[in-house]
Amino acid sequence: IRQYNRQQFRQVDVVGIGLDPMYRRNYAFNYNYGFNYNLSKNLKFTYTASSTNIVKNYMNDDNVPIDDLTIWDSYLNVGEANQHMQQLVLNYEIPIDKIPVFSFIKANYSYTGDYNWQRASVALSEYTATDGTTYNLGNTIQNAISHNLNANMNMDLFYKYIGLTKRSEMKPKPKAAAPKPGEKITDTNVLTPRKNDFVNGLIGILTSVKTIQANYTKNSGTVLPGYTPGVGFFGTSKPTLGFIFGSQDDVRYEAAKNGWLTGYQDFNQNYTQVNNEIFKSTVNIDLLPDLKIDLSLDRAYSDNFSEQYDVSNGIYNSRSPYSYGMFSISAILIKTSFSASDENTSAAFDDFRSNRLPIANRLATEKGIDLTNPANIDADGFPKGYGKNNQAVLLPAFLAAYSGQSASSVSTGIFKSFPVPNWSIKYNGLMRFDFFKKNFKRFSLQQNYRASYTINAFRSNFEFDKNPNGVDASGNFYNETIMSNVNLVEQFNPLLRMDFELKNSLKLLTEIKKDRALSMSFDNNLLTEVKGIEYVVGMGYRIKDVVFSSKLADNPTGIIKSDVIIKADLSYRNNKTIVRYLDYDNNQLAGGQNIWSLKLTADYSFSKNLTAIFYYDHAFSQAVISTSFPLTNIRSGFTLRYNFGN
Repeated sequence: IRQYNRQQFRQVDVVGIGLDPMYRRNYAFNYNYGFNYNLSKNLKFTYTASSTNIVKNYMNDDNVPIDDLTIWDSYLNVGEANQHMQQLVLNYEIPIDKIPVFSFIKANYSYTGDYNWQRASVALSEYTATDGTTYNLGNTIQNAISHNLNANMNMDLFYKYIGLTKRSEMKPKPKAAAPKPGEKITDTNVLTPRKNDFVNGLIGILTSVKTIQANYTKNSGTVLPGYTPGVGFFGTSKPTLGFIFGSQDDVRYEAAKNGWLTGYQDFNQNYTQVNNEIFKSTVNIDLLPDLKIDLSLDRAYSDNFSEQYDVSNGIYNSRSPYSYGMFSISAILIKTSFSASDENTSAAFDDFRSNRLPIANRLATEKGIDLTNPANIDADGFPKGYGKNNQAVLLPAFLAAYSGQSASSVSTGIFKSFPVPNWSIKYNGLMRFDFFKKNFKRFSLQQNYRASYTINAFRSNFEFDKNPNGVDASGNFYNETIMSNVNLVEQFNPLLRMDFELKNSLKLLTEIKKDRALSMSFDNNLLTEVKGIEYVVGMGYRIKDVVFSSKLADNPTGIIKSDVIIKADLSYRNNKTIVRYLDYDNNQLAGGQNIWSLKLTADYSFSKNLTAIFYYDHAFSQAVISTSFPLTNIRSGFTLRYNFGN
């Protein structure tokens, strides 16, 4: 790709003063190549690479522009690499299903390795110090690797393989006696069905898990600035062959040893490593006829490492290493979901306070502190180094209180390894009973539960790195990882949902939703609790064959006959925001409101394409604190909707 532009300015009113033309040249040599190959029926391999080269041949030996240079000069000059990228992808259909006992499993693994080499800009490629020494500031290389594993398990195939299936035992009738003269002969080979209801019921429970799906993804990457070597036409094998195919093995020290990193002592671009892990799984269960349960588990972890460096005599020296990230995992908080909690009192919050001392004693014992020695106990009765406001004490005390666990057994670690399943339950089995068959067209019950434990941001502690056994100004041991806050979020969406339709076309939906969000700040020891509950009642009715005489009719008679569909939804939501102070009794109602809402619609189709809709929306909100005023919104009107399609 070659672009050439010459721009000449001329002064019309001034004679004899000429302006030199300006030249703009953009010469590039870009190319890419790739190939793929099926190493086996299940293993597929793909490799792609691309480069962007810049051609700069418009300066003479004295570094003066060559004005008469055209796009045809040195046409086969491939230039110098500006950016090089390559990618390796492996897809593997794991043949585990070829083993008979594992025939119910379908699994796939994919590997992606990326490499990128980026030339530094001309302005930042070199630096000349005051002593005249010129330093090569180097280029930037980075790589990335992705592992992805998917597995799907059809459990019915597994149950069939091991013979765990419901069955009806068949046995022949006893042989009849020889017929008397003139007596009709009956078939003696008729089979009699016989079922063992207890055994089949037990088998139904044991085989209730129908499908299991799991996905694990791990993405990692490294960015290394100040890298001095270039790349060849087809790429490079430096700094290591593994690195250019995505390996996350540490190459910093070897690169410095080989002289591949800039020697400028004040180089300030960061070396960075990124690591992300995500696990998700769902389990589908049919425990009883028409009872479906879906379990879901998830875990996400992200960790980022960053540091500056300098190189002296081939030795890599780390400067200001720093880590930060986030963490989230599915959890269960249902043991405290319905415990007393308002602006005056909270049973779980009281447990939070009381949990601190046994947690602190556990941590002190693990560290070898003698709790029988009064010199090791502070003024509040806590072990020195593990005071009542130490993050290492507060976090497990908080999690134990709101998950309903014992302070003596709750994990004191920050990151949990195994997610706890949440669920979604739907039951349609009432339609099997005569009363419901007689009066209802449809009747279903539903309940969903979701909860999570999340650390939005954590970071490494510089003070811990310098002195792992040191204490802060409050006398607490330094924590290796620092968090500003942690969050527990819980949702019953819905807590209970009943949806049915009567034989007379009356539809009714009743729903209760419940949620709460707990945010514990370790900066000021405040707990912010946002809780809400919502009630919804929805009704629908179809008035059949309502007749109008109108010119809008799409038939010669001028008669319109259509159904009027009426829907009404009434909801009430109450939510509160409560701030709780850990060190003294001063709970405050910080916000919240009561919201009433009514939505009403009525639809009537004048033709296949034209529909008239009447709507009425009425919403009223009343704040729970005196600093806000009530608010009412009303919307009402008609909508005509015409569909220009068939």
